[in-house]
Amino acid sequence: MARPVGRFAPTPSGYLHLGNLFCSLIAWLAAKSRGGEMILRNEDLDVERSRKEYALQAQRDLDALGLFWDQGGDKGGPHSPYDQSQRFDFYRVQLEKLEAQGRVYPCFCSRAQLHAASAPHASDGELLYNGACRDLTPEQVAEKSRARSPALRLRVPEETIAFTDLHYGPQAQHLPTGCGDFILRRSDGVYAYQLAVVADDGAMGVTQVVRGRDLLSSTPRQILLYRLLGYPVPEFGHTPLLLASDGRRLSKRDGDQSLSGILSRGYSPGTWWGAWPIWGACCQNPPPPGRRSCFPSFPGKSCPGRTSPCRRGCSGWDDRDTLCG
Repeated sequence: MARPVGRFAPTPSGYLHLGNLFCSLIAWLAAKSRGGEMILRNEDLDVERSRKEYALQAQRDLDALGLFWDQGGDKGGPHSPYDQSQRFDFYRVQLEKLEAQGRVYPCFCSRAQLHAASAPHASDGELLYNGACRDLTPEQVAEKSRARSPALRLRVPEETIAFTDLHYGPQAQHLPTGCGDFILRRSDGVYAYQLAVVADDGAMGVTQVVRGRDLLSSTPRQILLYRLLGYPVPEFGHTPLLLASDGRRLSKRDGDQSLSGILSRGYSPGTWWGAWPIWGACCQNPPPPGRRSCFPSFPGKSCPGRTSPCRRGCSGWDDRDTLCG
């Protein structure tokens, strides 16, 4: 069996909270328990919200926990740069591939217009694009371009894409009704996450993507992009989300608990390894604290379903497949 290549891909818009670190732990174990490699990539497409100090602290957090990486971050590597903000020329080439296939069209709709259209919602809760600009003539495009710079959308085919998630099992999505024509580049010239993440994972040889459940519904459109751009499709595993004590999802924006905050109160990284509720959910015999001791106990895939309560005494899995934080 080929050794997997996984990745950490934090967005440096705040300090990593425990949910981010939980997902990083699962991604690291999934790759390293099978002799694989890990890439650290800085997903700083949103340059207004991203800050270098958050990216550096993310490296310190991962390093403190022993979640080492083989490429990216301060190590560099054959696929440099590993900051998305420095890879726009590469994304432009990928976009041109899609344009050459006739799959890209300009969209002049404003956010207000999209919301006013009362369009149905996609599977991830976002508004489905109503196709207002899908079939504009060259003359109409030229006229609208004089007043507004367009975003660029991918024209999705009449197709259902199916895949098997390492945790949630068989999944399928009808693209026109599940995601609709989606953005590849914003009107301000910033490339969209969907294009950037697929192009980067493909070019960097990522074969295993482990991330939070909130991105599960994005996977079919990304599989479409892998195919259109000519990259092998990796295996996907989506982890349950951690909840705060009040039942909401953890968020950097809300300033939820960071690792540095925990360690500053006198806790050690070893304590962190031994306290995670994942061991109660994943393993019959939870291992002692430490990275290497976890390898024999880890099943090699994301944790199984809602079977065990959290070892910290909270309610464990809830009906949304989340873990208490």
